[in-house]
Amino acid sequence: MIRDDRLRLAFLGLHPERAAGLVERHRGAAGALRAIERGRVEVSDAVRSRLVSAEVCRDRLARLGVAVVYREDDAYPDHLAGLPGAPDLLFVRGSLPQAPGVAIIGTRRCTTYGRRLATAFGQALGACGWPVVSGLARGIDGAAHRGTVDAAGTAVAVLGSGSDVMYPAEHRSLHDAILAGGGAVITEYPPGTPPEGWRFPLRNRIISGLSSVVVVVESAVTGGALVTASAALEQGRTVLAVPGDVTRASSVGCNLLIRDGAVPILGADDLVEAVSFVLGPRPQQPVAPTDDAAGADPRDLEAEIAASGEPAAVVLARMMRREVDGADH
Repeated sequence: MIRDDRLRLAFLGLHPERAAGLVERHRGAAGALRAIERGRVEVSDAVRSRLVSAEVCRDRLARLGVAVVYREDDAYPDHLAGLPGAPDLLFVRGSLPQAPGVAIIGTRRCTTYGRRLATAFGQALGACGWPVVSGLARGIDGAAHRGTVDAAGTAVAVLGSGSDVMYPAEHRSLHDAILAGGGAVITEYPPGTPPEGWRFPLRNRIISGLSSVVVVVESAVTGGALVTASAALEQGRTVLAVPGDVTRASSVGCNLLIRDGAVPILGADDLVEAVSFVLGPRPQQPVAPTDDAAGADPRDLEAEIAASGEPAAVVLARMMRREVDGADH
């Protein structure tokens, strides 16, 4: 019964913070729903029209092939569930990976150079077996997804709309390829939810929450990529960025991130090495531990961060320099 109420409330498509506030104020989802139904909480006619029974909600999801994963479920990734503000439930198509992934993000208005890099990054990470998370948007997001799919990797697309609302429309085939390749398409918004602008910054916390590493390929001073990077830093994730032309608007955001401590990434091989420091040996090529193993144990990174008190990005960059110096001698 409690889950039914939570599902019905989620189907209203409210701002996540407002929904959480109503649940707290009215002592649960059932109380929040009663307050809305009785007119004690003002909502739009569009929201009120979505007040349907849990059975109707489930029937609609079943027709669309969408599963519901609640925050306490085993299928809900622990690395997202443990974060403040994580969605109460997710609408999922496909198979949601349990292991943390790598987010590749950037501007919709990317350069050809940025698009090629994002594709190469998706291919490299996908081939290594790490889940690649992005937002299915035009530009960097789409290129990263395409690269991952091309490498037969696991892609995870986080939408800013309902599962049945394709945005942008031209990414329908990419959406289908992600699912055919064993990946997932997820959203916290119910079916029928349009891609309203305010919903996209909110979905960025899910992109970073599903990842241990966030890679910014190209970004202007403002935009969703920097919002995601900011969320990643608040969540304790490692942020990597591709340096770019200081005179180009699409590079300013990345250059500022690097100035403020993000680890610079100079290519696909560089990225794989950096991710290995955080996530350990690549899943597709298990590495037996040896005295002179090339990959660093993630526990070493955590220990050095704890001992130094420095940001993860600073410690990671220092460890990478030590590794390179050691390989040269």
